Amino acid sequence: MQIQTVGILSPGDMGQAIASVLNQHGLRTVAALDERSDRTIALAKAANIQDVGSLKQLVIASDAILSVLVPAAAEEAAKQVATTISNVGKSVLYVDCNAIAPQKVKSIAQIISWAGGEFVDASIIGPPPRVPNRTRIYASGKQASELQQLRNYGLDVRVIGDEIGQASGLKMCYAALTKGLTAIGTQLLIAAHRLNLDEQLWDELSHSQQELANILTRSIPSMTPKAHRWVGEMEEIAETFQALGLTERTFQGAADIYDLVKETSLGKETPEQRKDTRLLNEIISILSIESTSNDFQTHSGDFQHE
Repeated sequence: MQIQTVGILSPGDMGQAIASVLNQHGLRTVAALDERSDRTIALAKAANIQDVGSLKQLVIASDAILSVLVPAAAEEAAKQVATTISNVGKSVLYVDCNAIAPQKVKSIAQIISWAGGEFVDASIIGPPPRVPNRTRIYASGKQASELQQLRNYGLDVRVIGDEIGQASGLKMCYAALTKGLTAIGTQLLIAAHRLNLDEQLWDELSHSQQELANILTRSIPSMTPKAHRWVGEMEEIAETFQALGLTERTFQGAADIYDLVKETSLGKETPEQRKDTRLLNEIISILSIESTSNDFQTHSGDFQHE
């Protein structure tokens, strides 16, 4: 199957950036923007994504659909697309790019396949692909090779196997390290702030753990407007590890940290609103002041879809 039109579900920060790359390299992208937020519509317009209105029209227009959502929305979105595939009577290549557990992506693959669609398990590692060679899309499944067509349109797509769940499993393990480390760093820096040991801890980190200090200096400021999405990602990692006979508690705790962050003024910003000039110590001070130890409770599990 030749991919000529790609549906983006949904053009948030990551989906919009992917669509922008595809458009710049000559591939048509579409989105169903009926009843979507003003921000999503604006992001789609900025990336030259064509609005086809409804999900039905998205399925009709698309050869492939990239699902790029918060984890909590992945399964319901797949069910809606599957229903539409059945009603329209048209097969489509459905690519689940969401940060979800392997066992969940296998369930979603069945939903799409039973409806008559084709399915690829994919995972995105790296930031939104605005800069070349910084973002990889790993893919697995029997139809994964079809997704490699997008390499001709600016995306770094890498097939790693023909088993559904391999790409998602890779994402879970990788994000457990990167985003798990950011959660641990955020918590310990807030703790140091409340102990009035900010300066002393940072001096020691800068002396004995310079590389780690550099990582936290980069990762924590960029994390705050994305914390609401990372709550669900940590939950998915917890489920992945639990299914493998490992403890889920580490990443349930990480989810709690991101749940705390998302309720602060910094967590309520969009990526476009985030101030690049804020220093790390200023960010930690805000997070510490705007939250209390009582906030470290089981997260509510309420997610935004964009």
